[in-house]
Amino acid sequence: MATTVRTPATKPPAKGAPMSSTRKTALVAGIFYLITFISIPTLALYGPIKNHQDWILGSGGHTAVLVGGFLEVIVALAGIGTAVTLYPVVKRQNEGAALGFVTARVLEGSMIFVGVVSLLSLVTLRQDLGAAAGANTAALVTTAASHVAVYKWTFLLGQTLMPCINALLLGSLLYRSRLVPRILPVMGLIGAPLLISAVIAKLLGGIDHYTAWAAIATLPVAVWEFSLGVWLVVKGFNPSPITAGMDAASRPPAYHDVTA
Repeated sequence: MATTVRTPATKPPAKGAPMSSTRKTALVAGIFYLITFISIPTLALYGPIKNHQDWILGSGGHTAVLVGGFLEVIVALAGIGTAVTLYPVVKRQNEGAALGFVTARVLEGSMIFVGVVSLLSLVTLRQDLGAAAGANTAALVTTAASHVAVYKWTFLLGQTLMPCINALLLGSLLYRSRLVPRILPVMGLIGAPLLISAVIAKLLGGIDHYTAWAAIATLPVAVWEFSLGVWLVVKGFNPSPITAGMDAASRPPAYHDVTA
C-alpha cells in the first residue's frame, strides 16, 4: 500500500533574490520618513499669514495656504505611518518603548491637524469677509490673530517637541538593536535634548520661535530623521537576531510529497 510522507523540501536556488519581509518594512518606513519632509515649502507658503492683519483684510488668492495645509496633512499621516510600519520590528527590542513611539507619533499628527484646521479657518474668515458688508474688521483681526497663535503653539509642541520625544524613543531602540548604524540614532539622541531645551525656553518666554538657537537645535533631529529615511530606503535594516527571527517567521515551510 502506498503511503504519502510529507518531508521538508530542499529550497531550489533562486534566480533573483526576493525582497524579504524586513526589507519591505524598511523600505516602506524609509519612504514615509522622506515624505515627512515635503512640508518644508510651508515656511514660504505661510509667509503672508505672519502679518495676519494685512492678510485677513487684504484681497487675492489663498491657494498657498490651502497647499500648505494639504502638505501638512500628508506629513501628519506619513509620520503615523513611520511608527505603525516600524512597530512590528522595534517591539522585539522593547515593546513598551515601541508602543510609546507609536503613541507619540499619533499625538504629533493630531497636533498637526489642529494647526492645519486653525489656518484653514482663517481662509474661511477671509472668504466670509469678502462676502460680508460692514464687517467688524477689528473683531476679524483679533480672531485671525488667535488662529495664528494656535498654529504657532501647535507647531512648537507638535512639530518641534514631539520629534524630540520620537528621537529619544526610536533612537534608543535602534541604538540598542543595531538595526541601523549607531551614528544615525546618536544624532537623534544628541539633538533631542538640545531641541527640548529650546522648546522649554520658548515656553518660559526666554526665546522666540525662530532664533538661531532653535534653528541650530533643530538641525541634528532633522538630519537624523532624513538620514534614517535614506538609509532604510537604500540599505534597509542591518542583519540582526531581530531581522533573522522575523524573516524566518515570515517564510512558510516548503514541502513535497514522497510516495512509498
